Amino acid sequence: MCGIAGLFGDVTGFKLIDMLKELEHRGPDGSGTYVDGQVSFGTVQEINPIDGSVALGQNLLSIVGSEVQQPIFDEKRVLVSNGEIYNYQDIKNKLNYNFKTDSDCEVILALLNEYKGSLIHTIPQVISQLDGDYAFVVYDGTDWAAVRDPVGVKPLFFGKDPNNDLFGVASERKALWRVGIQDVESLNPNLMLYNQELHRLPNQILRPATQTESYEENLPDYSGMKSQLKNLLVKSVAKRISDLDKVGIIFSGGVDSTILTQICLNLGVKPELYTVGKEGSADLEFSLKAAQALDTPIYTHTVTVEEVKRCTPLVLEAIEEWNIMKLGVGMTAYMASEVASQNGLRVVLSGQGADELFGGYHRYLKMFEEKGTDLQSDLWNDIQEIYQVNLERDDAVTMAHSVELRVPYLDLQVINMAMDIPISYKISNVNDQLRKCILRDVARELNVPEFIVNRPKKAAQYGSGIHQLLVKKVLKDQSYVDELKGSVNFIEKL
Repeated sequence: MCGIAGLFGDVTGFKLIDMLKELEHRGPDGSGTYVDGQVSFGTVQEINPIDGSVALGQNLLSIVGSEVQQPIFDEKRVLVSNGEIYNYQDIKNKLNYNFKTDSDCEVILALLNEYKGSLIHTIPQVISQLDGDYAFVVYDGTDWAAVRDPVGVKPLFFGKDPNNDLFGVASERKALWRVGIQDVESLNPNLMLYNQELHRLPNQILRPATQTESYEENLPDYSGMKSQLKNLLVKSVAKRISDLDKVGIIFSGGVDSTILTQICLNLGVKPELYTVGKEGSADLEFSLKAAQALDTPIYTHTVTVEEVKRCTPLVLEAIEEWNIMKLGVGMTAYMASEVASQNGLRVVLSGQGADELFGGYHRYLKMFEEKGTDLQSDLWNDIQEIYQVNLERDDAVTMAHSVELRVPYLDLQVINMAMDIPISYKISNVNDQLRKCILRDVARELNVPEFIVNRPKKAAQYGSGIHQLLVKKVLKDQSYVDELKGSVNFIEKL
């Protein structure tokens, strides 16, 4: 939805403006600032810098309706938020609050008004009521707090410049680097920043119950669990595409993204599919065949050595770290969202999270052989870490093109239900080369083509062929690598 920034301490007005300029790709549709009680709106180039001690800013990515520029404020508090609150209408209907905008994020202020007390006490109550993907910073004139959604779908980073008593938060690291804050951390979704200190929040991702041998002998009804999972996935997709004129799907031709496509079709929405791969790659082959079977428009982007060379520095700048695996995976989503943006899309869906929830990766098969039902705890741990392993990367590369990524599998209800599904419903035995058994059966019930249901898992960087081009060709070109070192600011060593 946007990019947000906050500075606390000895704030020169130019620093907040510099941060918003660094985040402009996240929200090209207008900006707003709050500095010590003074609020300004306009383009980031139009807003006059003001010095102060508390400064908040937002760049807006308008997706539906008359999106409201932020900061949003009432008599007591001021808020900047990045994200979507999917149950905002239900919350509005329950509260006696003088809503001034049609922004879904204003319900955060309304809930803070409902729960009396300081931010450190009311924030946990507020986020327990929110169904959405978000990061926000709120200030009440005395104290401030910053949080992100329980899964960490929306990013938030923080850091302090010890040389001039300046503390900052932002949607991307580079915005903090821009104002001299070099030591930057990712905010754990289970923590809240409160006046620069970290405080633990209740973990809304429920830890799975211990699945003992006796549990496996008295398994819950498979058909009932499958039906519940299907219904939750349909609801998750429905609320993420509600009110959208059109939506894209980052499409690999695998079971996860095809399920999302089929659900959209069943809901009466024909999505646009975006597939990236080198000529002859598995993802291109399966995606084209699936799109034809589903009668769904597909846009393909053929990857070449030169295309990988063009995108490598751009993806590195987006993901803000040197990591070969993240570079390869991120490049797939970067190229797909680039084409989606050129087609006028502002929202795309992806199947992120399905493998962690349902045991899709091949490494889980070996772990299953060693741990049996104890594997469920490893899946839970991977979901706990997915914000910094995958989600921040995916958000960065799609928002580089002003495209918001939504991840239906990482709906909190879907996650918590998946943690209750027995491991044997996910991986049938030590020879199960397909895995994700119950999810594939859901796909069958949704009328996903059988050749997709039975397609083995292939990671995006391999299915697209990008990893092979990147590692065996592009990064073997020493002259290119030397040029890359000089063009990407934060890389000190390749």
